[in-house]
Amino acid sequence: MKAMVLNRLRTPLAWTELPDPLPGPDEIRVKVLACGVCRTDLHVVDGELPKPQLPIIPGHEIVGRIDAIGKSVQGLRIGERIGIPWLGHTDGGYSTAAVADARFAFPLGEVGSDVSLAPLLCAGLIGWRSLVIAGDAPRIGLYGFGAAAHILTQVIKWQGRAVYAFTRPGDTSNQSFARGLGAAWVGGTDERPPEPLDAAIIFAPVGALVPAALRAVRKGGRVVCAGIHMSDIPAFPYSILWEERELLSVANLTRKDGLDFLRIAPQVGIDMKTTIYPLEQANEALADLRAGRFEGAAVLVP
Repeated sequence: MKAMVLNRLRTPLAWTELPDPLPGPDEIRVKVLACGVCRTDLHVVDGELPKPQLPIIPGHEIVGRIDAIGKSVQGLRIGERIGIPWLGHTDGGYSTAAVADARFAFPLGEVGSDVSLAPLLCAGLIGWRSLVIAGDAPRIGLYGFGAAAHILTQVIKWQGRAVYAFTRPGDTSNQSFARGLGAAWVGGTDERPPEPLDAAIIFAPVGALVPAALRAVRKGGRVVCAGIHMSDIPAFPYSILWEERELLSVANLTRKDGLDFLRIAPQVGIDMKTTIYPLEQANEALADLRAGRFEGAAVLVP
């Protein structure tokens, strides 16, 4: 197989030819059809996550077709299209093939393109888990309008609730994008919404947004930090947490999250905005993500 491999932190991925991996008894192997480019991949490459096992192949928004099955796996078949989210302890999908725990391989059926489905496997799933934790809030603020927020905006609107979108100050492109998806209000992260929010979800890895979100939610409101990494949260006055506001974090998704979200996603009819890169251009995709040079999600295609 061919893959983009991270050999040393904070260096470009290397185009590498490797032996085809073999699945263990409880695993499957897929031919990768598409793999989303997630901000967590940036955190891995930039050395912002603890104890990386190098060398490693990034990528955890994988759409593929099964081409080998471990002897203990049941309920899956050769040729089936499968979605694979965060793998944790194995190599990922910046490659032509990947091995994964069969328990966390979700059948995708044949509706929807490989490229449009890939971002659902992390941006969509983590967004969904964050929304579940945020509760039944009628007015929800989304801080950072990337792949997860643009998916979640459509889910929230489908549920009949209102989205308040916060982008980088002056980011008129993403602000226009958020309005086009039906956000009730759009502004910069340095602005206050026109009315108190019931909950806020922070996707941007910026600790300074925590006090800003706490100030934006009503008393009894909830702020959810959705990233796997965030810069340090600055000191803030107790008064903005007081009145029973809550501050929570999302650690990871569960198998139930995957089943629940992938069941409702077709009903929502998510309009996925994607930018496609060939697999060997993974470094360019990561650089464009870091710089915010595209709307929605980037997807690698072998």
